[in-house]
Amino acid sequence: MKSEYVVIGLGRFGMSVAKTLIQNGHEVLAIDKDEHTVQEISSDATYAVQIDSTDEMALEQLGIHKYAHAIVGIGEDLQASILTTLLLKEMEVGRITAKAKDEHHGKVLSKIGADHVIFPERDMGKRLGNLLSSNNLIDYLELSVDYNMEEIRAPRGMGGKTILELDLNRKYGCIIIAIKDEFEKVNISPNANDLIREGDILMIVGKHQAIQKLHKDYTKH
Repeated sequence: MKSEYVVIGLGRFGMSVAKTLIQNGHEVLAIDKDEHTVQEISSDATYAVQIDSTDEMALEQLGIHKYAHAIVGIGEDLQASILTTLLLKEMEVGRITAKAKDEHHGKVLSKIGADHVIFPERDMGKRLGNLLSSNNLIDYLELSVDYNMEEIRAPRGMGGKTILELDLNRKYGCIIIAIKDEFEKVNISPNANDLIREGDILMIVGKHQAIQKLHKDYTKH
């Protein structure tokens, strides 16, 4: 059975990922080429090692192939990021998640074998922009390129209506998957006859534009 996680590149992103995994009870091998950075996490990580992750022999000596999931958090040094990802793929690490600086970097990482490419700066900027530009949006999770799961506060026009009466799926292609009332009580998988009150927090799955449109439409009521 493969070991759990190896996190390579302990900048702000990599360090945050590693510490969160550790706090959640996972075994973590933390790698960085900077000695002081490695020392910072050495008391928490299962193992913390100072090596150059582009050194194939050094990776082999650590038994990288035994790990189920590698997270490459190297962002600024594109050459190191790409070569590290390539080496991990060749060593048959179970799954590779790699941080990309931009779209071009991301495409290269995908082509050489990264199973999942993430764009922390871009995604955080998009997230903040959406939150700032919408008074009704409390929080959201991007499920795919097209669909989000969003928390919105039910406007006046929805108050006193059941899910069946609102019929959001037919009108907007959106589904209410949870309702939280003013007492913080959460109704998971509400049924068609459940009543919505103004101010309830709704967890809705659908396209972002559709969710914004339905809120705007019911705010007019």
